[in-house]
Amino acid sequence: MRAIITLSIICGCTAGAFAQSDSAQAPKKKTTLTVGVSYLNNANYYGQKAEQNMPYISASASLKLKPGLYFTGTGIRLLNDSGNVVSASAAGIGWAFNLGKKLTADLSYSHTFYPANSAFLQASNPDNFSASVAYEYWMTTAVNADYMRGKDQYDIFTSVSTEKQINLGSFGPNDLITLTPNVDVTAGTQHFYQTYVAEKRLRDSLLAILLPGYPAPEPETTTVTNTSFDIISYNLRLPLAYNRAHMMIEAAYQLSVLGKKAQTGAGTANSFFSLSFYYQF
Repeated sequence: MRAIITLSIICGCTAGAFAQSDSAQAPKKKTTLTVGVSYLNNANYYGQKAEQNMPYISASASLKLKPGLYFTGTGIRLLNDSGNVVSASAAGIGWAFNLGKKLTADLSYSHTFYPANSAFLQASNPDNFSASVAYEYWMTTAVNADYMRGKDQYDIFTSVSTEKQINLGSFGPNDLITLTPNVDVTAGTQHFYQTYVAEKRLRDSLLAILLPGYPAPEPETTTVTNTSFDIISYNLRLPLAYNRAHMMIEAAYQLSVLGKKAQTGAGTANSFFSLSFYYQF
């Protein structure tokens, strides 16, 4: 489960399932454009969060062509960011295709643009190469791999997830209410964390100079770069959605328990909430 927008984090902007009752009657389009707006109570990076709360709103768009080629774009505004109109933005390209009747694959690349000294955990890794395979039966099980690249470092993440869409009924013939529980386990490297700590110390030092009374950072300690591949988080996501043929409103809650070797808070639990609206042309 990728966060960003896993900020899906910042790069995922497809809208998920829309109601089948209307779409089954409509002619198939060669191209679809999905736009969306979201509110999230905290930035989510594979179930991890920064030391300070980072609520934000985002706007996203996804243009999908009939062969499976798609383009994505996202803009994010941190609600506690007074220095930037746009706190982060991303652009990506991908290809979704079938490997079999019930087996699908997705390959994508995205680049995220961060301001200098960004507070996002993943700011040091702006380039993301991703591959996933999903098998749909009674439930849908997927395996995802991400290669995150920065100027001086890289990180690799893999996740295994399973989900089941549950139809809860409808208000009429042209809508559908769904609940789609999703469980996943994510493992990876954590080179990004050393850069995050260094950047945070720099921001805190500058604020301590500029703002009287602002606490100075703790004395620096020696850190060893983590090159091991460990379980980072166990995640449960519960998205409740109201679907129509061309729109979806979704409220989602995620509970993430961090692994024993997660540098952002081993063994702790994080909660995330999001509210999103998508419209598909």
